[in-house]
Amino acid sequence: MDLTLTLIVFVAAIAFVFDFTNGFHDAANAIATSVATRALKPLTALVMAAAMNFLGALLGTGVAETIGSGIISPPQDNSGLIVVLAGLLGAIGWNIITWWFGLPSSSSHALIGGLTGAGIAATVVVHWAVIGEKVIIPMFLSPVVGFVIAYALMSLLLKALKHAQYKTTMRRFRKLQIFSSAAVALGHGLQDAQKTMGVVVLALVAGGYHQGTSIPLWVKFGAALAISLGTLTGGKRIMKTLGQNITDVDPSRGFVSEMVGATVLYTTAFLWHAPVSTTHVITSGVMGVGATRRRSAVRWSVAGNIVMAWFLTLPAAGVMAMIFFSILHAMLPA
Repeated sequence: MDLTLTLIVFVAAIAFVFDFTNGFHDAANAIATSVATRALKPLTALVMAAAMNFLGALLGTGVAETIGSGIISPPQDNSGLIVVLAGLLGAIGWNIITWWFGLPSSSSHALIGGLTGAGIAATVVVHWAVIGEKVIIPMFLSPVVGFVIAYALMSLLLKALKHAQYKTTMRRFRKLQIFSSAAVALGHGLQDAQKTMGVVVLALVAGGYHQGTSIPLWVKFGAALAISLGTLTGGKRIMKTLGQNITDVDPSRGFVSEMVGATVLYTTAFLWHAPVSTTHVITSGVMGVGATRRRSAVRWSVAGNIVMAWFLTLPAAGVMAMIFFSILHAMLPA
């Protein structure tokens, strides 16, 4: 096996490892509120989320094509593969750090930041216009939209159910949460597994083993399987932050935040082909429904730590990728 093919295999393997870390890092996005409200038991929730992740990963390719061709254009040689590998390692490193501290940062933006940082270090073409349109604008817009819509819908729901019997209503919403958390898990697979597909295709193109942005079937199944297995390993640290530490979530608020999050994920994936963060969308939805109690119901200090992690993710993963690129460039022949 020549060096180029060896690098492609290694990059693909690392990409699937990243997909796996994405699964255990972001599993809480879909199920944290459902577990917190006891709509689902933790193990049942994880199995359901893993299955929906797998299915969602196979539903589209728009986001994968954005990642595969819209972030950087590495050269079609071994140096291009080193760029992709460094980007992945930077993203994985940041994922592990934020997972350890229980911060629901964005795996999507870690990957994009890693690729961008590696591209800058290697002085390859970085598509700043695409990053601005497909990454930066959605990064700011999607959490705001999630917060505002969740707040508005929850406010309307509270008025509509003002005279309803509380226990009966919560019992019904607890059942509805099974479907809303499944919808979020489907959107998570649709968004996040596709990002890994795009990276593998980027590596195949850089190595001269693929042309265009189409996604081979084995890449789709590999990414779907990796994110599903990652989800099955859980995400208890981040699940606690989303389900308990931001605000106290009852079944009605859990249902609304999940349905708003799922809607934003589907809209951006199918209509915009934008790789938005499932973490940003779900967290902002939880904040939105929590704020309908009263402003003090949201633990803004915890929310502030999360927002800080959001802003740090792109540059931090980029810097880590630059370091990895320098190491790999010195070790491996271009």
